[in-house]
Amino acid sequence: MPLQGIDLPTRKIEDDVSLRISLKDFWFTEAADRVLNQKAFIHTLPGGGRIQVRAEAGNDEFMIVLARERNNSYPGWAQGSWILTRRKDDGSPSRIRVFLRSDPYTYVQFRPFTEDRSFMDVVLYDAYVVRSVPLPYALERLMVVPLEEVLSTAGNKFPRHYFDPQPEMYRDLWVFMSRLRDRLPELHFRDDGAIDAEGRYVYINTLQSQGETPGLNCSGFAKWVVDGILRPFTGERLPIPPLKAPFGERGSSLTAIYEDLRDPFFGLDWTRNLASQVGTTLRSSIFGKLEEIEVQDRPFALLIQRNRNGTSIRSYPSFLLNAGFSFEGIHPLLYTLAIDEPGTIYLASINNERDPKPRIRQHFHVAVLVPYFNEYGNFQVAVFESAEETSFYNFKNRYPGHFVNLVRIPVETRFDP
Repeated sequence: MPLQGIDLPTRKIEDDVSLRISLKDFWFTEAADRVLNQKAFIHTLPGGGRIQVRAEAGNDEFMIVLARERNNSYPGWAQGSWILTRRKDDGSPSRIRVFLRSDPYTYVQFRPFTEDRSFMDVVLYDAYVVRSVPLPYALERLMVVPLEEVLSTAGNKFPRHYFDPQPEMYRDLWVFMSRLRDRLPELHFRDDGAIDAEGRYVYINTLQSQGETPGLNCSGFAKWVVDGILRPFTGERLPIPPLKAPFGERGSSLTAIYEDLRDPFFGLDWTRNLASQVGTTLRSSIFGKLEEIEVQDRPFALLIQRNRNGTSIRSYPSFLLNAGFSFEGIHPLLYTLAIDEPGTIYLASINNERDPKPRIRQHFHVAVLVPYFNEYGNFQVAVFESAEETSFYNFKNRYPGHFVNLVRIPVETRFDP
């Protein structure tokens, strides 16, 4: 039996279509004031699952919520929950939203298109991985059709795999993080600090010994993590000078004169070189090439933007060479990467155009990101930077308007820096 709170594969979600059919006349099509006066009640499905049916009022709209039970409560976003939103003024349906996972930030949505057709959207952490796919059902018809029938009609336009993670595929990451966390207390922060191939704490710029109270900066810490992955296989730590060498084509004649003065691509070169070493050592030389280590694809082009005035939809730009992706999409990007590439962590090089004049792109900070699903199937992102573990919530909101370049690091369970 599954543990309480663990989601089922999407195809095994017990459908509530018989309940929805019974609610159509008195909840789905009745006038707003009458629906909002209806009392909430609990319905038990034939398979034993419990659903709370309730109405919730908004400013201009109201919702009929079929909330599945999760841990003795009915939050409205537990797996299988179904929500119909209608306008207050004329009662017309605005959308149907279905939660295929117990996650309020991942859902499938249906909107009216024509009299006999609807649109389907798939939203993951405010990113549209699918937007406006036409389906041969009127929205009113979708109120009383089995969900699996609708999703099957969408065919390969519906990315089911984003709703069906397999937690056991992340076991290596759980072990890796546990061992990394065990070693964090021995570390301290030190500006420009790293550990060289001989195990000495040195300054990255001069390679001189640090002396008392040694430590690591963000780049030195990323190297420490990579050394911990590679040393069980090679018996050695990486030397520092090759990690500072230019990797791939980056910059231009405009930035070349600032290479020595401002070192604008330090974080980019450093993370690329680290990822290349891991890919080459753990796999083969092919996996050390730029096209293999660097994340350059994103499965969404639209984001939901939220502000005090409500929400809007804006475009999300493609990969920008030598910069990466806009920071605003880091959460859904890491979610899709966790699904598509389980067992992988990422080195992030944060960058933006910075003063002093002339303003040029500067890669100024490095972090280690671990997107994964825990044993309960919940999506999480662990952030390790500058010799400590930090909050992903703070990390993703720390750099508005910035870019982040990501490179892949395959992980093994052995860790010994």
